[in-house]
Amino acid sequence: MSKHRKKASPEPACITTRDLRAGFGDKEVLKGIDLAIPEGRVTAVIGPSGCGKSTFIRTINRMHELVRGAWMKGEVRLYDQDITAPDVDPVLLRRQVGMVFQKPNPFPTMSIRDNVLAGLRLTGRLRRDEAEAVLERALGQAALWDEVKDRLDEPGGSLSGGQQQRLCIARALAAEPRILLMDEPSSALDPIATARIEDLVHSLRGAYTIVIVTHSMQQAARVSDRTAFLLMGELVEFDDTDRLFTAPRDSRTEDYITGKFG
Repeated sequence: MSKHRKKASPEPACITTRDLRAGFGDKEVLKGIDLAIPEGRVTAVIGPSGCGKSTFIRTINRMHELVRGAWMKGEVRLYDQDITAPDVDPVLLRRQVGMVFQKPNPFPTMSIRDNVLAGLRLTGRLRRDEAEAVLERALGQAALWDEVKDRLDEPGGSLSGGQQQRLCIARALAAEPRILLMDEPSSALDPIATARIEDLVHSLRGAYTIVIVTHSMQQAARVSDRTAFLLMGELVEFDDTDRLFTAPRDSRTEDYITGKFG
């Protein structure tokens, strides 16, 4: 038997960034990020506050550009499509690249049913005869159907914080995206609700490509296949999660995960 282990074939990337730079006004937040995010996997993005984690994922579905003074340079590709090309409609892009925010943001007075279906109705993509099937599928994928199936007409704001976040995940999944971006989705939740969100991420692995920003290295270790470590707007290291946490290649990564800074 050969003493040399054969390298595994690289997994296909669904999101690729090349020399990605982004910022606000005179401030550069991302400083030349080159990254290939594998399809069907969970990729965690970690780093100290202010390192550019949220800015990075917001460039992937062009939400970054909605902020006054924001700018972006370089390339972001979704499969073979440059997402900044003139013929790319940002609204259509965001159907393929769903987003879940740090704080649950359901429409509080809108019913649970209408919360899930709001995006599809807004874009005219929902036929009346398919609404119930979409509703059950999305809530089921978000592990919420059994808890709310008898109260679909109650306001979304009547749910607990953890349920509200899963409702927002269901709203994103209703559009059948290819990619799901999650920006610290459990940071505002209690430990039990956090565990439900992590279980949900595990259940969605493979069916979707998930990119999750997290301030918790323990959470990154629990839920992700790959981890990217950002520091002061630069990509320091990107590797299999187990390898990055047990044998980091860069001393800055080791210093961060061992608590020497951050």
